Amino acid sequence: MDRTSFYNKLNQDLTALIGDETDAVANLANASSLLFSRLPDLNWAGFYLLKGGELVIGPFQGKPACIRIAVGKGVCGTAVAEKRTILVPDVHEFAGHIVCDPDSRSEIVVPIISEEKVRGVLDIDSPKLNRFDDVDQNGLEQFVQILETRILWEQITD
Repeated sequence: MDRTSFYNKLNQDLTALIGDETDAVANLANASSLLFSRLPDLNWAGFYLLKGGELVIGPFQGKPACIRIAVGKGVCGTAVAEKRTILVPDVHEFAGHIVCDPDSRSEIVVPIISEEKVRGVLDIDSPKLNRFDDVDQNGLEQFVQILETRILWEQITD
């Protein structure tokens, strides 16, 4: 299966997995598990949620991570501040990178925007350099779009 087809199937599976469930934490927990179990070469996949003007760790799979990240700081905070996906081939070359896991080498962060408000981010790390590319970005942005429309964000964010 080519990678575009892989992401199409992953996104179909996410839609089926969520079904009619409305609990935000349950859906984000299953979404992070789906990503971590299906995408190769990851060491972290999960969500940071915007609460009180900062990102707070949400459901994830992987090693323990930073609990709070200020908007504008690190890759996650930059994605929120700029309201765009940030793809980092080598985290050691990203100015201001926050080291939660020293084994992480590359990262992709997709902002979650619902009702014109940033609600949080999807954050995925890999121990491999250059792990993520445009195909990953497109597939993961579609993944987040599913979550943006199917989760009741007011349950868990400001």
